[in-house]
Amino acid sequence: MRLKDKVAVITGGTRGLGRAIAERYLDEGASVVCAARNPYRIDQLVEQLPDRVMYHETDVTSPESVEGLLEAAARTFGRVDILVANAGVNRDGKVDRLAVDDWRAMVDTNLSGTYFSLRAAARLMTAQGSGRIVTVSSSMASRVAVGAGGYSATKAAIECLTRVSAIELGPKGVQVNCLAPGVLDDGMGRALTDNHKVWDAYRTRFALGRVGTLDEAALGAVFLASDDSSYVNGHVLEVNGGLLWA
Repeated sequence: MRLKDKVAVITGGTRGLGRAIAERYLDEGASVVCAARNPYRIDQLVEQLPDRVMYHETDVTSPESVEGLLEAAARTFGRVDILVANAGVNRDGKVDRLAVDDWRAMVDTNLSGTYFSLRAAARLMTAQGSGRIVTVSSSMASRVAVGAGGYSATKAAIECLTRVSAIELGPKGVQVNCLAPGVLDDGMGRALTDNHKVWDAYRTRFALGRVGTLDEAALGAVFLASDDSSYVNGHVLEVNGGLLWA
């Protein structure tokens, strides 16, 4: 129960990694606000724990929407102790072919959405005198892959934003760290392992010989939100099993 009585807001919290983090936080005793544009099947969690889970429709590309999210969370649960800025999108495309709309979608959601979320949470947490902010990057922030220019650029920017925010907000009692997962058994990661021919070619790039699980990445988010990381600030925690990349 490392997060007992804590209140967490998770953007992109209704599916994938965000949903896995929400479930782990609940297991650790937190109350959780799952924010996203689409609820997907989050009603299952709400029905199981109606006093500790709520869904809030949020568009992270809108600062007003994000501010409304933090206000709703504080109004419902009394405070916000943890923010996980997880919402993100990916659009593949080589730099000379990537559609402008795809570039803007990644910048608006991944980078601006993280900034809007961090800013709104920081204002609330500095008033409280404490808080934890976890941004979400990717192994692609520091590794080169054809067609990942836009996505990698936004994730690398998130890591730098995290470090700057950590030194600005640390003196105010707010710690800011970043979770950088590798390839996970969801979405593109699952498609990779399901394609045996492709997976055989890529397997040697994974030091542990496998992709990670959503839950393994979520455990990293628990660490960064709990007292286990009480002296960790401005850190990028890679959870990738030792990912080699050419």
